[in-house]
Amino acid sequence: MLDHSGQTSLAAGKASLLLAVCCLGLMLAAQAQAADVQAVQPSDLFSSSLDDLLSVPISGASKFEQPLSEAPSSISVVTAETIKLFGYRTLADLLRAQRGFFVSNDRNYSYVGVRGFGRSGDYNSRLLVLVDGHRINESSYDSALLGEDFIIDLDLVERVEIIRGPASSLYGNSAFFGVINVITRHGTGLRGMELAGSAGGFESYKGRISYGTRLDNDLSLSVSGSYYDSAGDRSLYYPAFNDPATNNGVARNLDGERSGSLFATASWHDLTLQAAYADRRKDIPTGSYGVDFNARPDFTNDRYTYVNLKYEHAFPDDLWLLARFYYDYYDYYGEGVYSGVLNRDESTSRRVGTELQLSKLLGTNHLLIAGAGLSYSSTSFSNYDQAPFSSYLDTQHNAINWSAFLQDEYTILTGLILNAGLRYDHYELFGGEANPRLALIYSPTKHAAIKLVYGEAFRAPNNYELYYTAAGLGLKANPGLKPETIRTYELIYEQRLSEHYRLTLSAYYNKISNMIRVVTDAADPTLDSFDNISSASVRGAEAELEAKWRSGLSGRISYSYQHAEDDQTNRRLVNSPLHSAKANLVLPLVGEQLMSGIELQYLGNRTTLAGSRTGDHVVTNLTLFSQKWIRGLDCSLSLYNLFDQRYDDPASSDHTMDTIRQDGFGWRFKAVYRF
Repeated sequence: MLDHSGQTSLAAGKASLLLAVCCLGLMLAAQAQAADVQAVQPSDLFSSSLDDLLSVPISGASKFEQPLSEAPSSISVVTAETIKLFGYRTLADLLRAQRGFFVSNDRNYSYVGVRGFGRSGDYNSRLLVLVDGHRINESSYDSALLGEDFIIDLDLVERVEIIRGPASSLYGNSAFFGVINVITRHGTGLRGMELAGSAGGFESYKGRISYGTRLDNDLSLSVSGSYYDSAGDRSLYYPAFNDPATNNGVARNLDGERSGSLFATASWHDLTLQAAYADRRKDIPTGSYGVDFNARPDFTNDRYTYVNLKYEHAFPDDLWLLARFYYDYYDYYGEGVYSGVLNRDESTSRRVGTELQLSKLLGTNHLLIAGAGLSYSSTSFSNYDQAPFSSYLDTQHNAINWSAFLQDEYTILTGLILNAGLRYDHYELFGGEANPRLALIYSPTKHAAIKLVYGEAFRAPNNYELYYTAAGLGLKANPGLKPETIRTYELIYEQRLSEHYRLTLSAYYNKISNMIRVVTDAADPTLDSFDNISSASVRGAEAELEAKWRSGLSGRISYSYQHAEDDQTNRRLVNSPLHSAKANLVLPLVGEQLMSGIELQYLGNRTTLAGSRTGDHVVTNLTLFSQKWIRGLDCSLSLYNLFDQRYDDPASSDHTMDTIRQDGFGWRFKAVYRF
């Protein structure tokens, strides 16, 4: 919503916070009842305690498994059971529900903002996404696709580790604002056959078939395939195109989406071979990039494949080895009509590489990890009119990059840990980047931790920013770009208040330099190019209270404040909310057989590129989840944006309109059968 509806949005925001408090009050009132429920042996995490959840080992923060309280970051863990209970459809849905995160959508891709920084159209290049330790960000745009275009079906996820703060000291490029470590259910996590199907609003349908087994020779196999199809909103109105020549601003039947994915894993002793493939096509109703509005075809198609071979072995004397060999292939193409002429835009990237990591426990105080990596990538871009044929761009670039890192977790005293790491990445184009991280972790009691963290990270200019040039499209390459850099200072306090409650507080300061953005070329005003022309500062604080009982009753409420401003103008960054709040509640209705998950997401107003502001808004989601009524069958009914809240996201410079309206009320029914 725009400013003229701000009072309505503000009222909705206040109502959301009031409802969140009511949810928390309901949880507190139910505590006595929950305490009386006979404890069940937790066959799964629906009936687990807070201690069970906190004991889940974290592997993405330090590249080895460690307790949550000892990890050098502020971390959230989302389990497979949480995904079911709240009806998350995509990884973007999951991240939208986490403190400090927000999601924008331009009806083509989902863009994740972190702690006040959410540049529209950046393809999530400042957030590193891993699947079982394998880098998902591809090589053309450094993008991480997080919607229905994500590389695996969300049903195959065992848990997601959300690691906040810079992590280039371990992972190098893209680990700018954080790392999303997705751990899958392959191997023993998927046994037998699973069939899943869902139907939802906008004529959306999805199906999945999965199979996993473990043979007598210790060979574990799993394979899964998914397909999704949606007609989308068949009629979308955009005031910016309200003219008879452009169908009075109405885009018809241009919001459809289709995607398919395959995922397979084979494990034998210390070897694991994993392969994934995803193919997604999305129609675009917004007339982006200046295409003819309401004209067909207008779509993008993304295909991503990887093969990863991993060897892990524990040697005597506390020595561990991990070696990884991988191949990635990403292919993008899009078609659009410009003044009646069909144009095709293409990009292909290939990446092959290896990583080696050694871990050694020295005495009882030092855990050393050393690693190195080498990769070769090849990226090509092309753009041309099909008939009559006219080529605007046809280029290819190759690169070899290498890296090395060292980390030491030093237990100074009982309850006092120093985690120190440094990584060096070398790029052929612009040389080297060295990034440290230091974390002092003090546990004054068994149930409390104070973490003081300093970290640096970088985002290398991607190949699109460096080499995409086409005078006919008004774009000019800039191979002289430098990496963006960030420095972060953060203080984290974690406290388990009782058997059922846990509190997390954090305060941070981010300093971002050499930010890359589109500018008008000084020598030719008809051309745009990317340049390192700005810097930003972000000051923020977060608070989260979570609670859980063995009866299945649980809840979480959080608030985030982030003030992100441009250092040159002292104005708030575009698409940067000052306030956000999240609340959710899991309420067992009939034991573990029928449960409800209700979620509220409040997001403050955001500035647009034109200088206006979207209104603040609250979205309420409700899921009813049923299991164990029929052996092997799970069912759920999810209602999204339950109260049909109307709201807009700021648009990028690739769009004519300043804001893009988001979906109202939606629903999905889903069934999963195991046998």
